Amino acid sequence: MKKIKYHTKLERFFSKEERDKIKKATMDAESHTTGEIAVVIVDHSSRYREAEVLGGIFLGSLISFIISIAFFHASIWVYVPLSFLLYFPSYVLFSKSPVLKRAFVSVKRQQNAVKSRALRAFYEKGLHRTKDNTGVMFFLSLLERKVWVIADKGIHEKVKQHELDRFARAVSEGVRGGYACDALCKAINEMGSLLARYYPVTAGDKNELSDEIMYDSNRQESD
Repeated sequence: MKKIKYHTKLERFFSKEERDKIKKATMDAESHTTGEIAVVIVDHSSRYREAEVLGGIFLGSLISFIISIAFFHASIWVYVPLSFLLYFPSYVLFSKSPVLKRAFVSVKRQQNAVKSRALRAFYEKGLHRTKDNTGVMFFLSLLERKVWVIADKGIHEKVKQHELDRFARAVSEGVRGGYACDALCKAINEMGSLLARYYPVTAGDKNELSDEIMYDSNRQESD
């Protein structure tokens, strides 16, 4: 059997036991409904290139300021060229360390990036192809610690977005609080119960989507 390889950071986020627990929760939830539930996780929803530039400028200028004060009596003739020189390694540092970028990205920018990336994942993973348009996706973006829940048009006829947002908030709190697996499993179970009201399981119902967590290492990143 071919061993599935996950992106390093994503693999560390959920243990093997937790992945199995989430898979079981998904299978149990879908056993009562024709709806399809999927979990998608990404490292980050955007590269945030503007944060790389701002971070490079800030860090390069800060180090230059400290050096010019400590060794050159605050000489502007040292500070200015040194700032330009140190910008480049500082930029590289921010480009290689996504977690450093968060301080230079607004909450609204992160929210929009996660929403956009979630919509893309919904189609990339084929959730729009279910027979009755009843796919639901829990999308987790780790860098931003944000969760987005998207449902296909068949479900939106019965369940409004504000109800889906309630599930997203509950899982987001779990991610930030360190109990992401339990929060996600609970949300999946509750989602299954909600879908069963409107789309109860029928004879001959088939599982159209994988119950395994779907990982994406952001090979095609947005800005």
